[in-house]
Amino acid sequence: MSELLFLALATVAGLALGSLFFGGLWWTVRKGILCRWSAFWFFGSMLLRMGVVLTGFYFVGRGDWMRLVACLLGFVIARFIVTRLTRTRIDNPFSIAKDNSHAS
Repeated sequence: MSELLFLALATVAGLALGSLFFGGLWWTVRKGILCRWSAFWFFGSMLLRMGVVLTGFYFVGRGDWMRLVACLLGFVIARFIVTRLTRTRIDNPFSIAKDNSHAS
């Protein structure tokens, strides 16, 4: 029973790491495109996010492949959740094409 608890905790840790990683990516893209030094923002954010996630996977896994798989599962689930929550809605995706009617 305790092994199942450790796997559940590893999945929750993967959710947290994935939320941090993909939420940080979303924040970086939103702030980085407006910044003068955007390349430093993107590179620095990538190094920080990768360092945190790899360290988290190292400590969560502790040499057990089942914990690593559970953590990875939580990480992938967090990707879908963050992608869903940060999606911007476009009311009419063809409005840009219709707006260029002066060119024809």
